Amino acid sequence: MKKDELIKLGLSEDVAEKVAAASAEELKGYIPLKRFEEVNTAKKHAEETVAERDQQIESLKSSAGDAEKLKTQIEDLQKANKQKDSEHAAEIRKLKLDAAIDSALTAAKAKNLKAVRALLDLDKAELSDDGTVKGIDEQIQKLKGADDSKFLFETAGKMKGAKAGESGAEDGEKKPDLSAMSYTELAKYFEEN
Repeated sequence: MKKDELIKLGLSEDVAEKVAAASAEELKGYIPLKRFEEVNTAKKHAEETVAERDQQIESLKSSAGDAEKLKTQIEDLQKANKQKDSEHAAEIRKLKLDAAIDSALTAAKAKNLKAVRALLDLDKAELSDDGTVKGIDEQIQKLKGADDSKFLFETAGKMKGAKAGESGAEDGEKKPDLSAMSYTELAKYFEEN
């Protein structure tokens, strides 16, 4: 859990910070869900491909009569396999791109990944060699600075508001001591304010 969530649950700021740090330390060895899905999808695809090609080999063994028929069948299977390989490569690329985008948005402290993702221009998004998306940081900075979208990101500044035991008066504003006023002074004060 994040520090802000722990504070909302009623923990003090110091305790919340310690719990958040301990939680982050505990999660260091874990694999992100996007990476797990990426590897799992690649594994499933590889298993399906091996099973399908085994079936194709058995089919070729059974039709070992006509050489010309075998030749055309092999060419058809090669074309189909190339098509499936390119589809799989596109699927893996999309998974990696999604993971990189989510990682960038999380690092930028986006409150709602789906909402911020909808505002990004991802039509020509490309994955760079280091695993990041080219130009994503500039787009995120624009969204953070724009008045209509900056609320989608957590801000580093502290929230201002009332604290227990404080009068709520601004620095230059002094409230009169109501306990020292007479009834007529109180009535006049309440009428004016």
